[in-house]
Amino acid sequence: MVVEQMLREVAKIPETDLSAGRLFRFAHRGASGRAPENTLMAVEKALALGADGIEIDVYAVEDELVVIHDPRLERTTNGRGRVMASSLAYLRSLDAGQGQRIPFLREVLDLVDRRAAVNVELKGPGTAGPAAALVQRYVKERGWHFEDVILSSFSRRELAVARDEAPRIPLGLLTRSPLLPAKRFQAEMNLFSIHIRLDRVSRRFTDAAHRRGLKVFVYTVNREEDFRAVEDMGVDGVFTDFPMSVKG
Repeated sequence: MVVEQMLREVAKIPETDLSAGRLFRFAHRGASGRAPENTLMAVEKALALGADGIEIDVYAVEDELVVIHDPRLERTTNGRGRVMASSLAYLRSLDAGQGQRIPFLREVLDLVDRRAAVNVELKGPGTAGPAAALVQRYVKERGWHFEDVILSSFSRRELAVARDEAPRIPLGLLTRSPLLPAKRFQAEMNLFSIHIRLDRVSRRFTDAAHRRGLKVFVYTVNREEDFRAVEDMGVDGVFTDFPMSVKG
């Protein structure tokens, strides 16, 4: 089911019923509160819990997009060193938690198989081109739709590359700022959404974004009181380590 269709269905649920899951729920790095983050186990757990979307992070290494958040390996694996300075063989030899390997983006897409939307955060330089090409291949060969995937990044350069390579893929700008991007930039990028930190979002920000046609997704929302707060602000969705938190 494509992103826009999902959002329309979510919007039909009464605003007062938080337990119904009105907010669009992206499982942050998979169900990272219940399984090792950014692993196939975490993605499978998120799907089993009924997440609307899966959020993962990618770096380009050799000819693959590897799914991992940090630029270094120490926090989430038993390896050492920088992700992009490591060989693909070394990265795949590591334990990313509970015996899980660092997955490839294509493995995540194969596992999801359009059962949820996928938000791919472009972490390292040079990720946008390969990510856009992979999505286009899945659209052409695997029955995916462009709207099944959002490519997001803090890097405006990477978003510009993604726009040039595949202008039909929705783009999301990650921000820590309580200010919206310039209207000219929004138009040039044809942005679909803005992804803002929990402690920076407000009703004023959300309303302004909606007036400009932007969806608002908030990261990272894990506490019940924060779910309620962002719902009151009218945001479209959240990134959460616990995909079932909205439903209790």
